[in-house]
Amino acid sequence: MSQRQSDPETEAELLAAYAAGEPAAARALAQSLAPLVYAHAVRMLNDRAEAEDVAQEAMLRLWRQAAGWDAQGAASVRTWLYRVTANLCIDRLRKTRPAGLPEDSEMADGKPGAEALLQARDRQMALEEALMHLPDRQRQAVVLRHIDGLGNPEIARIMDIGPRAVESLTARGKRALTARLSGQRENLGYMDDTVETSS
Repeated sequence: MSQRQSDPETEAELLAAYAAGEPAAARALAQSLAPLVYAHAVRMLNDRAEAEDVAQEAMLRLWRQAAGWDAQGAASVRTWLYRVTANLCIDRLRKTRPAGLPEDSEMADGKPGAEALLQARDRQMALEEALMHLPDRQRQAVVLRHIDGLGNPEIARIMDIGPRAVESLTARGKRALTARLSGQRENLGYMDDTVETSS
């Protein structure tokens, strides 16, 4: 899964337009960013209801920042929003760990057979469960890099760490995921291939 191409200038212009009283700018920005924020929160929390709350709170915080937004600042609107979302998720995870897995996983629009659907669901659930066993920072780095498809420099800005620290976190996270999932390879239908930790 890859992230849609970011356009920091357009996003900053839309935020400035919203601050100037243009509601259409807010709608355009929300349509572009809210789904990304929600999807990231779902991956971090493994709980759709909690993720919805986080996404709403992150967008509210963005609207509150609009009037004083520094378009020349170091972070793009999207990077700032990912950072806020990640911090909100980590705060929630520290308070209480989510119980269980989502009721169902989103599937592709194609029409694979029932067995393929069940196997895909089992793989997704196994990955999500394995992700929840990673330390918060490792999970955040792995999700941003291998699921959201962000590059190391942007992840470094979101997490407020250096690119080498990003590489270290993602490498350790992938190793931990591989170790956790390796015992399930046969059950998940991975016979001769390595366990996938990204989509």
